[in-house]
Formats: sequence, C-alpha cells, structure tokens
Amino acid sequence: MSELAVLCLHSALITYHSSLQLVPKSISFRSGLSSVLFWSVISAAFIGPGSVTACAMAGSQFGLQLLWVLTFATLGTVWLQEAAARITIATNHDLGQVIVRSYSPQTARIVAWALFLAIFLGCAAYQAGNILGAVAGLHLLTNLPVPALTVGVGIVCALLLWVGSTQMLANFLGIIVFAMGAAFVYVAFGTPVSAPDLTKALVIPSFPDKSLLLINSLIGTTIVPYNLFFGSSIVPEGESVPQRMYYMRLGLWVAVGLGGIISVVLLLAGLLIPDGFSYPHMAQVLSDRLGNWAGLLFAFGLFAAGFASSLTAPLAASITAQSLLGIPPKGPAYRLIWLVVLATGVTFGLLNVTPIPVIVAVQAINGVLLPFVTIFLFMAVNNRTLLGDTYRNSLWQNIAMGLVVAVTAFFGLWNVWLVIG
Repeated sequence: MSELAVLCLHSALITYHSSLQLVPKSISFRSGLSSVLFWSVISAAFIGPGSVTACAMAGSQFGLQLLWVLTFATLGTVWLQEAAARITIATNHDLGQVIVRSYSPQTARIVAWALFLAIFLGCAAYQAGNILGAVAGLHLLTNLPVPALTVGVGIVCALLLWVGSTQMLANFLGIIVFAMGAAFVYVAFGTPVSAPDLTKALVIPSFPDKSLLLINSLIGTTIVPYNLFFGSSIVPEGESVPQRMYYMRLGLWVAVGLGGIISVVLLLAGLLIPDGFSYPHMAQVLSDRLGNWAGLLFAFGLFAAGFASSLTAPLAASITAQSLLGIPPKGPAYRLIWLVVLATGVTFGLLNVTPIPVIVAVQAINGVLLPFVTIFLFMAVNNRTLLGDTYRNSLWQNIAMGLVVAVTAFFGLWNVWLVIG
C-alpha cells in the first residue's frame, strides 16, 4: 500500500486544521476539487507494493478473470470510507471513539482491545510486505546485499518516525509512485484487450482454479482495514454538515475511483508477462516498451511505495491505539507500538524471504481481518442514539455495506478453511 498521501496528511494534520478556511455556502468547483485532492489520501493508500504485486500477478496468472474483484473492492472502499467519514461528520468523533462510546465501559474495553489487536496484526503483516517491497526496489537499482538494504531502510524509517519528519519525503516519494503509475497506463494501452472483453471482466465474477489467495489479496490491498480509522480521523472541518457530506462523497467517489483505475491498469500490465510475474521481469517489460528509463522508474517507484508505506503502517497502528485505547500521542506506548510493527517488517527482510509470495500472503491476511473490522463499522453506522435518523444508514446503504461484509467474510473464511484443511 502505499499509504503515501495518508502519511503526508497525517504529518500535516495539525497545521491543516489550524489554517482551514470556511467553505463558501454554495457548491463550487474549487471546493469540489479541494475535496477530491483531500480524499485522494484513500486512493493513494492502496497503491503500494501490495497493489503492484497482487494486481500484476493477477493479470499474469489469470488474465482478465479477476478484474471483477477490483470493481468490487473499489466500490467497497467507497462505501466503507463514506460510512466512517459520515460518522465523524455527524458526531465530531472519529470511528474508534464512536465504537467505544457505543458500549458499556467493560464491553467497550474488550471491543477496543479486540479491534486494536486486529489492526495491529494487519499493520504488522503489511509492514512485512512494505519492507520487502522497498528493499526489492532498491536491490533492482543497486544490486547491493538485501540484508544491508533492509537494515538501512529500517534505521531511516525509525529515525523519521521518532522525529516526525516525514511530510516532504513522503510528498516526493508519492510523485515518483504516481509517475510509475503513468508509465503503467501507457503500457496498458499496448495490451491486446478489446473493450467488450474488458467490460465483461469488470462486472462478471469468475473463479479460476487456485485463485482464492489472489482474490483475498486484491480485496485486502484495496479495502485497507486501518484506513477506516485513518479516514475518519482526518475529515476536514469548517463548513455546514450537509456541505461536508456532499464534498466528502464527491471527493471519495472521484479519488477512490482513480485509485481503482490505477489498479486495473496494473492488472492489464501483468498481461504482458504470461510466463510468470517477477519484479525484474516487470522492469524489463517496461524497459522494452518505453526505454531503459521506465525500468529504472519502476524500480525506484517500487522502493518509494514500499518505503513510504513502511512509515505509514507503524504510524497507523499507533494512531489506532490512540483512537481506541486513548493512549497519549508521542508517548512511550505510542512509540513502542510503531517500533514493534517496524521491527516485524525488518525481521522478515533479514530472513531473506522471497518478497512476492509474502506480499501476496499479507494482503490476503488483511482480507481475512477486514470483515471483523467492518462488522463493528456496520453496527456503529446504524446506531440511532449516536447518529439519529438523519445520518445513520439508509436501506440501500445497509444493503451495500452488508454485501461488502458478506463477500469479504465468505472469501476470508473460505481461505481459513482451506488452510486448516
């Protein structure tokens, strides 16, 4: 994931809120564009090593057959993030605070710890893929030993997280990642895919043999569980509640839709590697199509996405603990949490495991954890006491969210059953 823009915004959040101006009372193009840019944090949050790997591998192994998963996951991201943001706009509390307030003190403590542990495990799993992705990109560029690169990435991440100097670096890395995405767009236009075949694959589900792990990976790398807590904690303030709802929904649909398009493009690029996906092979395909610069851009973009995500996943775990458990920011517990998540990723890197299978697996793990988190979101957004009749879920919203919960739970439990069996 790269959770690039999430990292940028979190670093600048205090400054942003202190300087935010009131939005005019009429609907304006400027306000709409501002909302799209603001909510691009969510789309940028799932364009990272996990998306590059899972999407390209899906195209390489199964052609267009898993394209429908990206349609479902993109829509699911919009529906779930809209619900989390709606809770914050209606109550002036983030998702974690609302969930805790929905239960008696004793039950709330159990629920808060259960959710935190789920998010913490998800962040630790993501971190393994983030470090491996960053190191894989650096290795393509430098051919230096993997252990040395892993230690170097870990030390730099720890220093940046400790001092909090992440904003400018993450902005720069984000530009590189989106430049890499633009290169993939160009490459995708060269794939021999007809419009009717593409449209059919986007809307009609198919389940090829041995595709379950990748289906879960595509869901887990797009609908990122901890983004629900991130998204609800960065909702902008200032204008009236109806206008905030309007701009939030506009921004989410456009920004997440663009993120979904990038995921589709990554899958289409994977069609050009029918004999097995690997990072060197993908770099070579880009070099052959666009020139040597494109292969180098892919390598640096893979590093950039992995490195920025390596900053965000530990930070997300600490922020979730702050929201659910009430720990003070920048305190010892806050720093210990991100340090453990970071150390998990570095450990996987030092074990010198093959990055691609691990990255696919950790996305699938988060796909399994996702239903657990979304069930609590579903209950919170239907709480009449907190949201009233105006802002709690309507019938169609319950149907949409229920579909996401049911589908993710089905694939997650199916995956667990196969592992146990």
